[in-house]
Amino acid sequence: MKNQFRKIMLLAALAIFSLSACSDDENNTTPQSKPTYDMTGFAKGADVSWLSEMEKAGSKFYNASGAEQDCITLLRDLGVNSIRLRVWVDPQDGWSGKQDVLAKAWRAKNLGQRIMIDFHYSDSWADPGKQNIPTAWTDFKDDLQKMEAAVADHTTDVLSYLKENGIDVEWIQIGNETTTGMLWPLGLASDNNFGNYAALNNAGYDAAKAVYPEAQCIIHIDQGNVLGRFTWMFDGLKAAGAKWDVIGMSLYPEDDNWQTVTDGDAGSF
Repeated sequence: MKNQFRKIMLLAALAIFSLSACSDDENNTTPQSKPTYDMTGFAKGADVSWLSEMEKAGSKFYNASGAEQDCITLLRDLGVNSIRLRVWVDPQDGWSGKQDVLAKAWRAKNLGQRIMIDFHYSDSWADPGKQNIPTAWTDFKDDLQKMEAAVADHTTDVLSYLKENGIDVEWIQIGNETTTGMLWPLGLASDNNFGNYAALNNAGYDAAKAVYPEAQCIIHIDQGNVLGRFTWMFDGLKAAGAKWDVIGMSLYPEDDNWQTVTDGDAGSF
């Protein structure tokens, strides 16, 4: 009888201990801290200008675990602290117009990411092979003064719209891959004439600084491995009185030369 009583008491004690342990664990559970993200220092960026159009078409994005995730949030989680967004003047369907840019800029801002605005000064792609004048500006394609005003007005309009809606802009590209100038043929650079390109660039630069005085303005050209391309461009622009804060370089190596392409004519910077 005594042995049976002892067994009952032992079982009861174990049950009480078990309940007590569970209670202590619940009371002492430390909440998991939220992850932190470094948005300062070296800019690790991504251009997400296609994103809204891709999402409209049904594109989805997934993390390494296979879970669907918002694209910009996924980039943030992977260490991207800066976002670049292109701007077209009067784009078809509105993609990369100022309303579309604002929508994506807000998403980046809400994640704490820094923002670069990339003005193409065209209705579609501007790059080394084409710098097409926007349709709305064709009436003054041969009038430098009116074209300068158009550049300034467009730059002011877009940046003011972003600022009025609470967007801070850290970098502003005055043209996209303007390897031989912008807004051809009026702003085409040549060995003997950088003046028109410098004037158009300065119209964008001054307008950008008037809205975001602390923003860094960028002149952006391609083939970052070819030193001669950069000395020709920036020596010519400097002599013509052009303004810039940062030189932007693009480089597009292929699958079979990415390890050696930078050896080419790069020289020393």
